[in-house]
Amino acid sequence: MPVTANIPERRTSRGNVRALRSVWVIVAMALLSGCGYTIGNGFGPEVRSVSVPVFKNDTFRRNIEFQLTEAVQNEIQNRTPFRLAKGNDADTRLVGEIVQVRKDALGETRYDDPRELQLTIKVRVTWEDLRSGQVLASQELPVSPEDIPVIGQAEFAPEMGHSLATATQDSVTRMARRIVNMMETAW
Repeated sequence: MPVTANIPERRTSRGNVRALRSVWVIVAMALLSGCGYTIGNGFGPEVRSVSVPVFKNDTFRRNIEFQLTEAVQNEIQNRTPFRLAKGNDADTRLVGEIVQVRKDALGETRYDDPRELQLTIKVRVTWEDLRSGQVLASQELPVSPEDIPVIGQAEFAPEMGHSLATATQDSVTRMARRIVNMMETAW
């Protein structure tokens, strides 16, 4: 006696087909719209190399210009498709100038010892195309209150074992990230 299985017949109603089509349409629209995201990186393909000379330092804090230049160069190598080049061998040049380094007390003990401090670094940066002479991006000190300068800040507490050296490194790292963010193409 042959064994036959009772397999129910699959019927698709018009409602199921319409629901399935509408799901596919929604998925296709979401994929095509992009939701504000781009494919690839946020840097322009016309620039291939960048020169980053040592930042100028107009403050009394010495050697911070070398830390910041190195941090910016590392950030460019790690996050961008650009290669670092020297002098006129590069397509573009990123020039920076440290214009202010401030150390402010945020809180004090009852004996006027600083409990928490804040280190602030302000920088003027210009990114220019060496082939055309065009300024690709520039961030200046605030001329009016609505302008935003390139600032890196770090808080530190000596009582907790933090030092000016660790705060400087944190501030320089944040500053380098902001400078490289400035180099991204606008949407």
